[in-house]
Amino acid sequence: MIVTGSSRGIGAATALLLASQGYAVVVNYRQQQVAADAIVTAITAAGGRAIAVAADVSQEAAVCHLFDCAEQQFGAVTHLVNNAGRLQPQSQLAQISLARFQQMLSDNLQSCFLCCREAARRFSSGTAIVNVSSVAARTGSAGEYVDYAAAKAGIDTLSKGLALELAGRGIRVNVVRPGFIDTGMHADGGEPGRVERLKHQIPLQRGGTAAEVAAAVAFLLSEQAAYSTGIVLDVAGGR
Repeated sequence: MIVTGSSRGIGAATALLLASQGYAVVVNYRQQQVAADAIVTAITAAGGRAIAVAADVSQEAAVCHLFDCAEQQFGAVTHLVNNAGRLQPQSQLAQISLARFQQMLSDNLQSCFLCCREAARRFSSGTAIVNVSSVAARTGSAGEYVDYAAAKAGIDTLSKGLALELAGRGIRVNVVRPGFIDTGMHADGGEPGRVERLKHQIPLQRGGTAAEVAAAVAFLLSEQAAYSTGIVLDVAGGR
């Protein structure tokens, strides 16, 4: 199994959980080698199997390299979690440059497309994909991350279409859509304490944890969800 963007946050929690469930995990990262190696060390210390592979998954050749490395180390890839994504500093849309918008689409949507396409070419019956979106795809994230929200909405639609295309081959595609989750990603947007500021907007009155999102991803990958494809599962405290 491959988990993209798994050196920190939701991706790291997902890699650790899935390894504990018996998956051989490819921990993908773009720049954070030390953090990725730490996840691999934690997995192997607990008796699991994992490797770290550097790949910018917004790039076509890098995605092919990632899948090739996974196959060389562990055999055929059977499960994929598209978690890689980035935030830019908070901004209203009128101040967002074309270059930033294109970069956000590349980092968040193009990366998902490329990995999904590679999986569709290589996967066979009984395999599964989970794409990590965001509740921002529903809310629009006005005044903060409209470009990010648009990219995540693209993931929702891409996933639905791909699920319909692959259902006849026995390949499932689903989406987990996190809400306000306590991870370091908010610092990328310039506000590390964002979840604390906005928690009153959440019916459960708190931010979520990366482990809670990872549990939803693991469920959708498992045989317990064998009759589910093309769905979006919100992990957002009721928001």
